[in-house]
Amino acid sequence: MAKGKRTTAWNFFEQIEGDKVVWIIALMLILISIVCIFSSTSRLLEGGQTRVDIVRHQLLIVAAGLALIIVCYNIKSLGFFRWMSKWGFLLSFALLALLLAKVDLPFLKSIEINGARRILRIPGLQIHVFEIVKVAMVLYLSWALDAFKKGELKGPKKDIWKKILYIYLPFIITLLMIIPGSNSSAVFIGGIMFLVILLGGGNLRDLAILAAAAVIAIATCWGIYELSGKKVLGRIGTAVSRLSEHDNWEQQVIDARVGSDEYYKALDKIRQPYSAKIAIKEGGILGKGPGQSTQRYVVPDMSEDYMYSFIIEEYGLWGALIVIFLYVSLMARGSIIVRNCGKDQYAKLTVAGLCLLITGQAFLHMFVNADIGPMTGQTLPLISHGNSAFLCFSLAFGIILSFSRIAQRRIEKEQRYAEPLMELKENVQAGLEDLEQFETDGVPQDIPEEEDEVQLAEEMNDYGI
Repeated sequence: MAKGKRTTAWNFFEQIEGDKVVWIIALMLILISIVCIFSSTSRLLEGGQTRVDIVRHQLLIVAAGLALIIVCYNIKSLGFFRWMSKWGFLLSFALLALLLAKVDLPFLKSIEINGARRILRIPGLQIHVFEIVKVAMVLYLSWALDAFKKGELKGPKKDIWKKILYIYLPFIITLLMIIPGSNSSAVFIGGIMFLVILLGGGNLRDLAILAAAAVIAIATCWGIYELSGKKVLGRIGTAVSRLSEHDNWEQQVIDARVGSDEYYKALDKIRQPYSAKIAIKEGGILGKGPGQSTQRYVVPDMSEDYMYSFIIEEYGLWGALIVIFLYVSLMARGSIIVRNCGKDQYAKLTVAGLCLLITGQAFLHMFVNADIGPMTGQTLPLISHGNSAFLCFSLAFGIILSFSRIAQRRIEKEQRYAEPLMELKENVQAGLEDLEQFETDGVPQDIPEEEDEVQLAEEMNDYGI
């Protein structure tokens, strides 16, 4: 009976279609998320909540994310995804416009945090707009580039104007609308969009023009910030200060009188990055163990912006390498799925763009945790706390798995209907056996030497040599 159960379970896993490695990666990241959220920080606790309440909430988000993955995985039509993708820019534009308009309605509000507007709040739910825009714009550009190549785009007759209207203009508009909320998100999302356009066959001249337009747009925003007396587009000032700041805040902490305003100001500047580096150092090779982190009480955003440092502190170098391995494996499997998609450019661009998005954000998060570059606020995909981010990356994984499933079925169908490369004749096996005997014992004894050349000529003629 036990053997039958094992066979049934094995058959269940065998029946799962698509890339099983991507399934394993997604499930591993989700399990790591559940464990880490439980012990990462007490900042998430509100009122009389306990850590069990936090885990219960995370399990609900995980269940919703898994449901989203399974729903996308079971969609077997690329046509549906194409239809959904072409609305990606309009969705992004609408959400970003609501943020910039500072909408304040009873059922919908634009929330400002630390001088930036990134969140729309509806009763019982906060929507992190930039997380949706990341995935939506990858899908949209994949559709637009594929439709342009197939000649399906409507509008101007000249191809260059179609490119500008459907590809380059959405790129610039999205970039400009993100900048007021987050410069780092604008640069990151802009970089991902640029790579998708590059992979979609953008020529060097057009890409150079597009890059120049992006630089001009950013410079224009900086000019507006300066001309307004540093009152408009305040996030530009934040970015400039982070990039140009040369103050030795550590020395100021040492020199200032403990308890003074100067002391606390300098301490606030170094608290998070220094605590993250302390967490990495104290983690060592084996880590302190689950629930033993001390820096979680110092870093307020440990469960979001500094999750990787927390993983190293509690699980050590081995835990950090496992996380890196999972994201690198996703990129590797993504390249295989892209190759299996054949000539379907939309599918290839979508899978490549989503894998670049997930892996790129993961490594950007790790660089910030290691204090390589300024703080960006990018979470660790499918691990860090954040409802909108978790659900959006679940959607991305679901689409990747669906496309891998569709590609696998296409390959199986081609193999099923493919013609054999050559018709093997009846005497091929006999010829191989004679060849093996010849290599072992010399000339076969049952074939007279005078007949060797005649038989050899006949066999070569049979093989078409």
